[in-house]
Amino acid sequence: MSLELESVAPDASDFLAALELEQLPTDDLTESGRLFFRFSQNGKLVGFGGIELCQGNILLRSIVVLPQARGQGIGRLITESLLEQATTFGAKDAYLLTTSAADFFEAIGFKQIQRDTVPPEILATKQASALCPSTAMFLTRPVSNQPSLLPQASSTKEIVQ
Repeated sequence: MSLELESVAPDASDFLAALELEQLPTDDLTESGRLFFRFSQNGKLVGFGGIELCQGNILLRSIVVLPQARGQGIGRLITESLLEQATTFGAKDAYLLTTSAADFFEAIGFKQIQRDTVPPEILATKQASALCPSTAMFLTRPVSNQPSLLPQASSTKEIVQ
């Protein structure tokens, strides 16, 4: 199974519609330090995801698998691809917030952590400080948790396995 990855503008209508459908925050998408990607399989859109750069760490955000593509391992491929993108920026650890997908992320190597152990630069993001509810769980894992099966990004459009 392969996915095509390409950069997506934070105000792209298909991206915004997917986030709104899943009730994910859109208020801070256009601020600096955020990179978003569109993922396709065999020419068909399957999802989106992004990273927010945070002083040597990253915040994974806006990960959406479109309804017709669920249950096929697409979420894992999107997450691994985003982690691979993070290596190009020298990121050490990845963090995320979720209210509904902790089990999914734990299954791919993330661990739940308490808010008081989250680095200040992650806590200072709008996602952590204002946009996500206080009930959202923090999860983390090293960016290079295990040898990746994905090629390192060399352009804004590539095929990932």
